[in-house]
Amino acid sequence: MLSTRDLVLCALFAALLGGLGMAPPIPLGFLPVPITAQTLGVMLAGTILGARRGGLAALLFVLLVAAGLPLLAGGRGGIGVLMGPTGGFVLAWPLGAVITGWLAERFASGTSPVRLFAVSVVGGILAVYAVGIPWLALVAGLPIEKAALGTMAFLPGDLIKAGVCAFAAAAVRRAGILPLHA
Repeated sequence: MLSTRDLVLCALFAALLGGLGMAPPIPLGFLPVPITAQTLGVMLAGTILGARRGGLAALLFVLLVAAGLPLLAGGRGGIGVLMGPTGGFVLAWPLGAVITGWLAERFASGTSPVRLFAVSVVGGILAVYAVGIPWLALVAGLPIEKAALGTMAFLPGDLIKAGVCAFAAAAVRRAGILPLHA
């Protein structure tokens, strides 16, 4: 059972994911998909809220997008976007938040930015890519190698976001504002 505080935190982090979609996307030029800040929200949800609340926050966000709210970068939303070539990455966000949170609860329970960076990379990048890349290959009719290679253009930005997440989560934890475990 979720407490009122848990529900508020889930809603707050779902809103954070939406707000990060308002940050101007960085176009790559050679790919039709820009770099956005929203995966930072996935990592923050897991490292700050933990597996259960972080996963629920990301799931709430995905459900709002599925309902048609224009919460993704560029004001996109709806089932069509989620079923499109890049939809697998967005659909993987709840899984990414759960894995990030689970790892944070077990291996990064303190304020070490190094450990928080590592769990952000595993949950917020590797887990999301593990779902998104095969989805992209399937929906776009690409060989898996080509889909993976195209996705690697996003890796430097995602690593920067994992670093930002690590320092932000460490600061929140040091302040003792939110307990990691629900």
